[in-house]
Amino acid sequence: MTVSFGAGSVREILVVLALAVCGLLLAILVAFTPWYGMAAGGSAEAEVVEVHSPGGPPGTGGVSAASNG
Repeated sequence: MTVSFGAGSVREILVVLALAVCGLLLAILVAFTPWYGMAAGGSAEAEVVEVHSPGGPPGTGGVSAASNG
């Protein structure tokens, strides 16, 4: 039993492999390029950002839960 491949099937496999390679390159590009934009000062470097919670600890004027009493 012999199997023969035509030119059309080889071309189709090459197209599928080329699309797979393009997909992998696109995924690598998306994964490893910086996702942040330009800073306000025009610098393209990453900057440190301070994070603040919306309210203080309970009992200090922060957000409190409603009560039934």
